[in-house]
Amino acid sequence: MTRPTRHRSRQDWLEAAVVALAKSGVDGVRVEALARTMGVTKGSFYWHFTDQRALLDAVLGFWAEQGTRAIIEEVEAAGGTAAARLRRLWDVVSGPDLGPELALRDWARRDRRAAAAVAAVDGERVAYLRRLFRELGCDRRDAEARSLLLYSLLVGSYFIRASHGGRSPMAVQTDAVNLLLAPPG
Repeated sequence: MTRPTRHRSRQDWLEAAVVALAKSGVDGVRVEALARTMGVTKGSFYWHFTDQRALLDAVLGFWAEQGTRAIIEEVEAAGGTAAARLRRLWDVVSGPDLGPELALRDWARRDRRAAAAVAAVDGERVAYLRRLFRELGCDRRDAEARSLLLYSLLVGSYFIRASHGGRSPMAVQTDAVNLLLAPPG
């Protein structure tokens, strides 16, 4: 049997940790298990992180960057009206894989650092939505309400298993998004 020797980057470790988090929760993010999955020794891990807590802290930053800032940059780079950017944002984030998002939120229920990271990300995301709704022409109160509703639709839709009279959940969600993106007035 040969020993794994392939060097992995910090990004590789973070991506593997996010996959493990989504699959098994925070308790599944273990150095030895990640190394085995990645086909490397634990020494590769210690090249990038001092310990598991350092990895978990880095996962929080990685999630905030990849799951929020990078998406906002992508949406803004595509340009267009506020309505077009809101639609593009919905298309980008409403995919079926909310595993990392849900695992992070579950972790945040038990860990103050994770809770602080989730609160900061939620604030950043809602602020972006609020800004777009203001650009759409909504007053402050309406923009705040629409931001909360759209964000709640994204996060909460995973938990709702109601029947929609023969329509798919995605079709109903699309109708809900269309209502929220309708011009004010």
